Amino acid sequence: MSAWQNFYVVVGSTAGALIGLQFVAMALIANLSLGRAAGDTGTAYGTPTIVHFSKVLFLAAVMSAPWNGPRVPILLWGVVGFVGLVYELVIARRLLRYRHIYQPVFEDWLCHVVLPAFAYGTLVWASYISHSWLSAAFVAVGAAAMMLLFIGVHNAWDTVTYLVYVRAADRKPDADSPS
Repeated sequence: MSAWQNFYVVVGSTAGALIGLQFVAMALIANLSLGRAAGDTGTAYGTPTIVHFSKVLFLAAVMSAPWNGPRVPILLWGVVGFVGLVYELVIARRLLRYRHIYQPVFEDWLCHVVLPAFAYGTLVWASYISHSWLSAAFVAVGAAAMMLLFIGVHNAWDTVTYLVYVRAADRKPDADSPS
C-alpha cells in the first residue's frame, strides 16, 4: 500500500479542499433567496456531492493509515461501496420526489445516480477480488476514488451554475419589461 501513499495524499487533500469550497459556495448562494424549493432539491443534488467528497477523503485516510495488513482496508472498501450503493437508491428516490420542482435530464441521472453507483460498485468489486488480485483491487479503489472526485466536481459546478444562472435569473425582473 505504500506505493499508493502520494496518490492518496493528493486525492484526500483535494477532496478536503473541495468540501470546504462547496460550503463556501453554498454560503454565498444562501444570500440569493431562492426559496424553499431550492432547499428541498439541495438534498437531492447538493448533499450527495458532499457525501462523495467525504467518502473520497475517508478512502484516502483508510489507504494512508499504517495498517498491519490489507484486511481492514479491504473490509472498509466493501462497506463504503455497499453503503454508497444504498445511498444511490436514496438519491434516485429524491430525484423522483422533486420532479415537480426540477425535472432531471439524462446528465442528472448519469452524474447523480449511474456513475456514482458504478464507483461504489467498483469498491465492492475491489473488496471481493482483493483476495486473488490485490494489485488490481488497489487500482480499482484508486479509480473509484477518482471517479467520485470528478463526479463531485461536476455535480458541484452543475448545482452552483444552475442556482446562480437559472434560479437567480428567475427571481430578477427583466430589465426591459415595465415595472
